[in-house]
Amino acid sequence: MEQSTLAPANARCAKLREAIGDLIETDPSLRCDRETITEMQSLRSQLDYAMSTSVAEFDQWGEWALDGAQTATAWIDTTCHLPKKEARAQLRRGRALPGLPLAAAAWRRGDIGAAQIDALIRVKSPVTEEALARDEAFFVKAGTDMKFAAFCAVVDYWEQHADQDGTEEAALAKKARRDVYLFPSADGYVGEMRFGTIDGAIVTKELKRIEQALFEADWAEAKERLGRDPRVDELARTSAQRRADAMVEMAVRSASTPADAQRPEPLFTVLVGYETLAGRIAQLEGGPLVTPGSLFPWMDTATFERIVFSPGKRIECSVTSRFFTGATRRAIEVRDLECRHEFCDLSADKCQMDHIVPFSEGGPTTQGNGQTLCGFHNRQRYERPPPGG
Repeated sequence: MEQSTLAPANARCAKLREAIGDLIETDPSLRCDRETITEMQSLRSQLDYAMSTSVAEFDQWGEWALDGAQTATAWIDTTCHLPKKEARAQLRRGRALPGLPLAAAAWRRGDIGAAQIDALIRVKSPVTEEALARDEAFFVKAGTDMKFAAFCAVVDYWEQHADQDGTEEAALAKKARRDVYLFPSADGYVGEMRFGTIDGAIVTKELKRIEQALFEADWAEAKERLGRDPRVDELARTSAQRRADAMVEMAVRSASTPADAQRPEPLFTVLVGYETLAGRIAQLEGGPLVTPGSLFPWMDTATFERIVFSPGKRIECSVTSRFFTGATRRAIEVRDLECRHEFCDLSADKCQMDHIVPFSEGGPTTQGNGQTLCGFHNRQRYERPPPGG
């Protein structure tokens, strides 16, 4: 590519560097407000868009070969000191953008980021291509409006509709890649774990349960030692150490458990007739999505729950009851998944149940008038404003 062609772009990069320098020189206390943080995140997304499209063009023109590199990503790895994994991701995004014009435009504006583009690339295949083109505007809006985790759930469910056979095959392949290894080293035993969705959920749930018990023990010990509520850094173990100790405790309990002890039974939540997505929906307790085919091997051993979402036609607890209980409470947990405050993601099973229209004002104890809120945000909702506020 001729130098005269590159000169304008280089000049713009110089101006951008100068502008970024001015921003960096600004005291952080003057650029820490909500509007500035939001704007900088959007600008970062725009710069990521520019980087990916530039890398795709760089790869196509082949200038990297002049230095003896075999690939564009190898040249970037050596010259820019970027991990090859990230260089490949930039190239992959740049190559995919022509097939995702609406998402590309949103990324260019800074409305969505590289993470949303990666999620769409992941589900784009010859089988789903036509459906993705049809629904791309929907995904752009979802990526703009939703938290990223919720956006990914929508994409995953959509893929189950668009490529039913493919998603089942992918689930089987994920399970087939399961692996656990530990080997001795100079620093003790090191290793790695890889599980399928269901098996991983079983291990994770038990690991978290034991880890929580160890945390409570550490907290009680520190409180007795200090004579006050401790800070997290004053506990006897770090969170990483507690996870490791919880894994050891799992092994100890396994070795000492009677042969006739009850095996873990994962709880599957299968929603039928859910209008928002209108189709097959299945997930594990706590949120991980599973394909319907993944349920079949567990039909005789797992626990399944049936939940009906219907306004006023199904009542599990009295509408005049003060507290949400039983199936009514569980239905709200499944629907909300987490604290309903937009800046909180505490899982619903750890939240409190709150009346949307307060019970004291005649609000009924029903699915439609219930919501999950963590303790902090539930208390915050009913706090009195400061004097003069």
